[in-house]
Amino acid sequence: MSNKNTHKIFRKLGIVTIVAVYFLIAVGGIVRTTGAGMGCPDWPKCFGSWIPPTEVSQLPKNYKEKFKVQGKEIADFNPVKTWIEYINRLIGALIGLLIFATFIASFTYWKVDRSIVFLSFASVLLVGFQGWIGAKVVATDLAVSMITIHMVLALAIVFLLIYTIIRGFKVVWKTTPITNKKRINQVIILGLVLSFIQVVLGTQVREAIDLIAKNMGEAQRGLWVDNLGMTFYIHRSFSWIVFLTHVYLVYLLYTRLKERNHFVFKYTIYLFLIIISEVATGIAMAYFGIPAFLQPIHLLLGSLVLGIQFFLLLAINYERVFVKKGVNSLGELSQEQLISQ
Repeated sequence: MSNKNTHKIFRKLGIVTIVAVYFLIAVGGIVRTTGAGMGCPDWPKCFGSWIPPTEVSQLPKNYKEKFKVQGKEIADFNPVKTWIEYINRLIGALIGLLIFATFIASFTYWKVDRSIVFLSFASVLLVGFQGWIGAKVVATDLAVSMITIHMVLALAIVFLLIYTIIRGFKVVWKTTPITNKKRINQVIILGLVLSFIQVVLGTQVREAIDLIAKNMGEAQRGLWVDNLGMTFYIHRSFSWIVFLTHVYLVYLLYTRLKERNHFVFKYTIYLFLIIISEVATGIAMAYFGIPAFLQPIHLLLGSLVLGIQFFLLLAINYERVFVKKGVNSLGELSQEQLISQ
């Protein structure tokens, strides 16, 4: 098989892996929304078994004491929550295998760009660390700080994979003619920073919702928003700053791009539509009692915003980030040099 084909396999596998990581983020949101985070009180097994129980009769009578966390007895066994958490772990393990497969596929670049191999290996290490953090989340009974770290690490894995896969696109990448890149870069970086702050604020709101839900119960879901406090109002107001920043970004690219049908402009429009959807789901949660099904969707949309912003930043600055003068990202002669020869 030629290097061209093996490189193509690496890129496709990497894209599939990125999509899978986003799917895991959505599943993680479902775990939080359903309160299934402690569905399995131990790790990596679940109630001491690789296949969790389906009914309480399969557990010892003293299971609450036996599987206590931080000295506290666990809640009553709930098979639905247990299997939601267990499926979440299985999907995480599958994604770990995908990332490892991406690392193996990256060896086709060994002679032309070893950085791709090293970056792919870094992804494997980061996933291993993420698994360890996941174990700590369970061991600390869903400690607020550990959940936030768990989320930030998931985003770090996405960013690392995006950077690595884009680096592997070599001469198939189409250069984007854009004027005034400096201003566009400033706006994208600003949007990225603002969106990251927004996601962190969102995790704080999510933690407040968990506490309120525990104290008030599902019957009073319609009153949860009134008890969220200042963090929620900052998060809500901040969304409009993020929105207006991206209105300006769309305007800049519309006026600066020579090719309006270029994928950079298309992805900017996708980004803008996702931000509109994120704002819409936030409004819906605020005015309709925080519907459970909207929470993981809102989380996924916020994560997608960050990923696309990072992708656009790399795409617009592809030559500066990945390509040396006269040489493409794989150390081969540039197209101009090939033509001249």
